[in-house]
Amino acid sequence: MRPLPERACDAHMHIFDARFAPSPHWPRKPPHADVAAYRQLQARNGTGRCVVVTPSTYGVDNACTLDALAQLGDSARGVAVVDADVSQEELARLASQRVCGLRVNFVSPQSWGETAPRMLETLAHKVAPLGWHIQVFAHPEQLLAMEPLLASLPVPLVIDHIGRVDPAEGTQGPAFKLLQRLLGGGNTWVKLSGAYMRSREGAPRYGDMVPIGQALVRHAPEQVVWGSDWPHTTEPAGSVNDDDLVDVLLAWCGNADTLRRVLVDNPQRLYGFE
Repeated sequence: MRPLPERACDAHMHIFDARFAPSPHWPRKPPHADVAAYRQLQARNGTGRCVVVTPSTYGVDNACTLDALAQLGDSARGVAVVDADVSQEELARLASQRVCGLRVNFVSPQSWGETAPRMLETLAHKVAPLGWHIQVFAHPEQLLAMEPLLASLPVPLVIDHIGRVDPAEGTQGPAFKLLQRLLGGGNTWVKLSGAYMRSREGAPRYGDMVPIGQALVRHAPEQVVWGSDWPHTTEPAGSVNDDDLVDVLLAWCGNADTLRRVLVDNPQRLYGFE
């Protein structure tokens, strides 16, 4: 595994801490993945910055994420989960603790039930005055159905986990073409993360996902960021090696200049790091 550049950012990870109770809607026991454990990962892979994303496990309670941000300090930013009725006062409170975006999840169970496109539109307009972004986790068919809305949002749009593009369809499929169109609008970013979610080849190379990541990096090198998705709760415990994920990132980027852009320059702009 090649050393990562100084101030490299893991732009998508989660903290689970037993001091914070899961939402009643959540069906599974959370893993042990606290700040101390994440710092051990940082020491191994060389990331100096991170973005803590509130997992669906906690519903709309962002206390665990805020606690993690307090522990991690200025090297961390947060992405929160809220419902459509969130007040501007609550958003201001989150902003004061280095939250800079909201995640809207169409895939995992949510405390309010099924997520509708109208919620995405409502939240985008609420956070526009704060200069935040909206992060969307959705199946490809959901993204395709929402394309006009996604293209018209008044805030930057961040697509989670490579849009869950199916490697069997690859770069010629409708989902990848959609990502290209959205990136071409200049207001969309894509997270190079979750390579294992749709890969049929699997570890350690996730080789069927490499052409997709490479094509995204070539198409919009200034609009992609990378995330580990630690602690990989969509996968069986212990099945994902974080060193393998860094190797996949290196294959996506191809050279040191592009790697620095994806890990340092792009997240610095998107998340407002000093």
